[in-house]
Amino acid sequence: MEIINDRDNIKYLEARKRVKRLKGFYTHVAIYVLVNLLIVFINYQDLKPGESYFQPKNFMTLFFWGIGLIAHGLSIFVPQFILGRNWEERKIRQLMDKEK
Repeated sequence: MEIINDRDNIKYLEARKRVKRLKGFYTHVAIYVLVNLLIVFINYQDLKPGESYFQPKNFMTLFFWGIGLIAHGLSIFVPQFILGRNWEERKIRQLMDKEK
């Protein structure tokens, strides 16, 4: 009975870890959107009459932070697609079996 309990405990801890990572990513997205909206507003207020908003300097933060956001998202979502759902569990079992 304790083996089942341990497996449930491990699955719970893994799920909790995954939820924490997802929450971190969603927080990152929310902050990205809010900060970039603020930057757009500030840059728009600083425009001179007849000046276009669409200049490279207005998109630097959006672009480079966007690269970081994409990397964060890939680190969370891609391993499941590439390695499969139970990859971590299988790898842990494989390493534990090697140590015996």
